[in-house]
Amino acid sequence: MTTWSKDELHRIAEADDLHVAPFREDGKTYGTPTWIWSVVVDGDLYVRAYNGQSSRWYQAAVRQKAGRITAAGMTKEVAFEPTHGPINARIDDAYRAKYRGSPHLGSMIGARARSATVKVVPLATGPDLVPTSARNGQSP
Repeated sequence: MTTWSKDELHRIAEADDLHVAPFREDGKTYGTPTWIWSVVVDGDLYVRAYNGQSSRWYQAAVRQKAGRITAAGMTKEVAFEPTHGPINARIDDAYRAKYRGSPHLGSMIGARARSATVKVVPLATGPDLVPTSARNGQSP
């Protein structure tokens, strides 16, 4: 895994077009891209599932641990890391700042969506080189 460049994070933070596509069960085929809200906190990219842990994309992301995102004109191979703990308060603040005025904000900072918070980490490999271990949740 690698880190986001400052430019990539800035572009994603300013955009409102992130689509997430975790791998399907076969670990090779991408799922249907789903538009979701995203925020940047302390140099990391986070997303949440509006429907909480019952969301299909969230379940696939947690199970497969990898996939692809498209945002701000970029497509990136990524790993998904479920996120819990104190960072969620700062993620809530980032959602409030970015999506202020949206009728959906309350749901996105509520317990259901908060329980389905995922850190999105770019992978250093290309689309055909995503390690099988990353897809299957195994250590290399």
